[in-house]
Parts: sequence; C-alpha cells; structure tokens
Amino acid sequence: MTSQPPSGQTLPEPGVPVIRNINWGGLRTLYVKEVRRFFKVQLQTIWAPAVTTLMFLVIFTVALGGGGRMVSLQGHEIHFADFIAPGLIVMGMLNNAFANASFSLLVGKIQGNIVDYLMPPLSTSEVLAALVGGAVTRAFCVGGAVWLAMALWPGVHVAPAHLWAILWFGLLGSVFLALMGVLTSIWAEKFDHAAAVTNFVVSPLTLLSGTFYSVDRLAPTFEAISHANPFFYIISGFRYGFLGVADSPVVLGTAVILGLDVLLAVLCYTLIRKGWKLKS
Repeated sequence: MTSQPPSGQTLPEPGVPVIRNINWGGLRTLYVKEVRRFFKVQLQTIWAPAVTTLMFLVIFTVALGGGGRMVSLQGHEIHFADFIAPGLIVMGMLNNAFANASFSLLVGKIQGNIVDYLMPPLSTSEVLAALVGGAVTRAFCVGGAVWLAMALWPGVHVAPAHLWAILWFGLLGSVFLALMGVLTSIWAEKFDHAAAVTNFVVSPLTLLSGTFYSVDRLAPTFEAISHANPFFYIISGFRYGFLGVADSPVVLGTAVILGLDVLLAVLCYTLIRKGWKLKS
C-alpha cells in the first residue's frame, strides 16, 4: 500500500530535492554533533593540548635558559617568550583542527556507519561546512585555553595588539587544517594513514614554520623553503596580531592562505560529492 500525498500536494519526482535552499536545521544538527563529540572528552581534546603547548613555553623559556633572550624581528627586539607565545597558541589550534576533522569520516568508514553522514537530507556543502565548523570550534577552544594559561604565566605578555589579525588568521589557519583533515579522512582507510599524515606532514610543517625562531636568521636557501611553507604565513599573521610586527606582509599571507582554503574546499567538495572512498 503506497502512501498518498495530502490533498492539493504532489510528491516530487525522484531525484528532485525537496529542500531547495540551505537546510539550516540539518546543518546545525550535524555541527552540534561534531562539537558535542569532542566536548564529551574535553580533558583530552581541549585541556590536554593546552597543557602540552604550555609545556613547550616552559621548556624554551625556563629549562633552556631563555628568560633574558631577545629575538630580532623586522628590526624590533622582542622578548623570546613573547615571540614564541603566539606561535604556540596557533600551533595548538592548527593541530587540533586537523585532529578533529580527520576523525569523523574516517571513524565512520571504519565502524561502518558512514551512511549516517551520507543519507541525511544534507547537501555536500552542508556536510563539509558542519565538519569544518566543528573543527574550527575545537581549534578556538584550544586557542582560548592556551591563551588563558599563558596570560596567567609570569613573564609572558600576550595582550592583543590587533585583535582582527588574531581572529582572521586563526580562522583562516583553522579552516585550512580542517579541510586538510577532511581530505585525510576521505583518503585514509585506517587510523595509521591519518597518523602518518599527522607525523610526516602536519607536524614537520608546523614546527618548521618559524614558531620558535625568526626566518630572517636563516640561510637564504632555508629562508626560501620557509616562505614556501603555508604554515609560515599563518603563524606570521597570527603573531602580528599580538606583536604588531610580522615576518611577512599580512596581505600576502591572507592571499596565500585564503587561496589554499578555496582550493582545498573545492577538492573536498568534489570528492565528497562523488563519494570517493566513501561509497562502495
């Protein structure tokens, strides 16, 4: 027995979308699901990364005798702790944005419930936006926790000089790593694959991007390599928000990261829409 549509209404043809605009209810539901997933284990997903990042600050400023060290940045002498603090904050944000986004689709494929992401009445762009939004939310939660810890730590000054730059480059960088995480979760078939991307791509690019040093002090060859690293522009722009000076022009950094965000978003959208490694 087939159900009949209400009087005066007709059923849409197969393949014709019923929700023709943005499905705000579904988008919000998936986003909230992603946020609740990492909030349920917030000691592991937010506070533990904050403590780990703070340990880097302690090691470099106390254990290695960096209390009186100064760093020259574009002709300005900056206290070493003040120099590395912004880089550590955004480094924690980037790593956790990637970790969050690289988990959702991958665990769905491994556990066999990937259909929960593919069957709901959500468009490809809505699924992608919810996954990226959840990762960016976790990144800003970690960044806020790290900033608070550093603000309370003696001898470190993390008062914002340009709040817009902090928010802007924090957002661009978090979206960049979230899209990298989504791409990894689409490609990976087991957790080892995602861990390999973390260990051999994300971590080296993060650590070799000027977080702990000014690229102006490097040899010309290594300085050129650093400028080819997109993480360098994220950290440089984020540091500008705290110190008012940066290793590279803020406009150039915005153009590079924004362009990469667009390219990765198009690539992720295309792969999810085609169901590459997601649909049997």
